[in-house]
Amino acid sequence: MNVIQLSESLAQYAQRAVELARDQGADAAEAGMSHDEGLSVTVRLGELESVERQKDRSLGVTVYRGQSKGSASTNDFSDAGISAAVGKALSIAGFTGADRHAGLADPDRLAKDPPDLELFQPWDLDTAGAEQIALTAEQAARDFDRRIENSEGATVSTGGGVRAYANSNGFVGSYASGNHSIVVSVIAAENGSLERDYWYTTSRSPDDLESATDTGRRAAERAVRRLGSRQTETRVVPVLFPPELARSLFGHFVAAISGSAQYRHASFLLDCVGKPVFPSWMQIVEDPHIPRGMGSAPFDAEGVATTARTLVDGGVVQGYVLSSYSARRLGLETTGNAGGVHNLIVEPNAESLDTMLGDLDEAMVVTELLGQGANTVTGDYSRGAAGFWVKNGEIAFPVSEVTIAGNLSDMLRSIRAVGADVDLRSTIRCGTVLVDGLTVAGN
Repeated sequence: MNVIQLSESLAQYAQRAVELARDQGADAAEAGMSHDEGLSVTVRLGELESVERQKDRSLGVTVYRGQSKGSASTNDFSDAGISAAVGKALSIAGFTGADRHAGLADPDRLAKDPPDLELFQPWDLDTAGAEQIALTAEQAARDFDRRIENSEGATVSTGGGVRAYANSNGFVGSYASGNHSIVVSVIAAENGSLERDYWYTTSRSPDDLESATDTGRRAAERAVRRLGSRQTETRVVPVLFPPELARSLFGHFVAAISGSAQYRHASFLLDCVGKPVFPSWMQIVEDPHIPRGMGSAPFDAEGVATTARTLVDGGVVQGYVLSSYSARRLGLETTGNAGGVHNLIVEPNAESLDTMLGDLDEAMVVTELLGQGANTVTGDYSRGAAGFWVKNGEIAFPVSEVTIAGNLSDMLRSIRAVGADVDLRSTIRCGTVLVDGLTVAGN
């Protein structure tokens, strides 16, 4: 895939869609295009199980007649195909009511000189090479301990694509990005007890992936440690969320301060700007321009320039997460977050999970969360969980079939520490999080 040529080509198609929309009578128009290619190879118990190749492309066009809006999509990039999609969008706009908040992003907010963030780092990998890496990862897991009795497989994936966007305010832009990963899942058994666990590594660049051997061993270690798990008695204790799970807490926070949740009055943090939501030491920043960052982007889904900003300062919320539409609904300006946040960084005030354990007489370390029991409208939080019980600063035994319950407002205020063991595999970058006073419901 020649991403330079593809980027230029998709940008031209997007621009052409906007021109055709204006020619057919649209007062304003925007078009987004994508092209994705990928390879995924899975092995199980030392045998090749599946090979998947992906190649998708699409064009979405949105038109405005006055402030009535219509959208349509196609994968036919000929003038006839694009014209047909434009026609459908215009037809839909004819049946929708006017919305005074609808429209393109303000021209002065559009990206003028988008930076190259090195998001496309190709992996020269064919099927045979991917199979060998997957076999190495799975074998490392199976060799780790005699109690690893079965495997759900190991998968190696690599892929990349191009995004392009154009609108009738004169913006045309595109950029390429890629993602690579190794995932291993195994089952441990002992005395009639079966426990499954997994591990994965993912990155923009193949050079930044953990080794296949380390990934497999980590998956096996996690599965073996869970053997002999049991319930605990119901009690209120501090709970430690390791980085890969801690980010979900901040994901709930982001959902609650999104513009759509705010203007719909469907948030447990309604009208929270300028108010303390976290402890006074908490700092959260957004940095969209980290080279090779999983959440990096030179512009958002509306062509608005992405910029670094402080979202939480001293525990106080500094602003919402807004697109142009949600910003207008709230009488504010877009924050360049059409499509979501870009590299949310939760600043640490502690070291690692192991360091935090030493200060706890009794607590729970969560290693798995089950279900969707987080309500960002009311703040109610109740999720099935598994992990480890802590006594006198040390892990005592594995725990399963318990429920962690609380209220998100209280949980955010009760964060005692954020570790420096930051997980870089997501749009939200944070370390281990220690939350005081959650109900762990068991026997």
